Amino acid sequence: MSELFNWQITLPIALAALVLGYLLGSIPFGLILTRMAGLGDIRSIGSGNIGATNVLRTGNRKLAAATLLLDALKATAAALIGTYIWGPEGGLLAGFAAFLGHLFPVWLAFKGGKGVATYIGMLLGVAPLMVLVFAAVWLAVAKISKYSSLSALVATLVIPVALWFVDDHKVALVMAVMTAISWWKHEANIKRLIAGTESKIGQKG
Repeated sequence: MSELFNWQITLPIALAALVLGYLLGSIPFGLILTRMAGLGDIRSIGSGNIGATNVLRTGNRKLAAATLLLDALKATAAALIGTYIWGPEGGLLAGFAAFLGHLFPVWLAFKGGKGVATYIGMLLGVAPLMVLVFAAVWLAVAKISKYSSLSALVATLVIPVALWFVDDHKVALVMAVMTAISWWKHEANIKRLIAGTESKIGQKG
């Protein structure tokens, strides 16, 4: 645990990793893909988000799947590139910045997605086995509750704890911060869950 706050990365390298990650994460694939498909501005429908869930509201499942994959892989790429160039700590910072870039893209007035796919992509880049843990928790909660948002929220809570128990403390710290941000971005979903008005998986309208 002593290494938790003992980061070896220098400030210039940390800034470089953050900039790289942010630029990769801020690529709005949902917006780009829907415009290329002639479906207009994804921000004008549904929740107004640029993520896969809102892309699905266009009725194009292939575009939604592509958005999900690309939003995940941009964080994976940031983490892997950062690790390759600057080591594990550089990878952590780059992946974290990619998550922030997706949530707050400068090109879209800092209004992005909610970050679940990018959260998973970060995991894939820095702790790939934890993606299986995330998936298992998500599926279990979804089977019981039928709520996609609740499944994601619970899974993001489990991940930092699981990482801590396997002694991956720095990764656990970064993922815990990402979990807190993700819960904040899901504030509206949490309110609907409490009120019992959140849409269930497969529910129409």
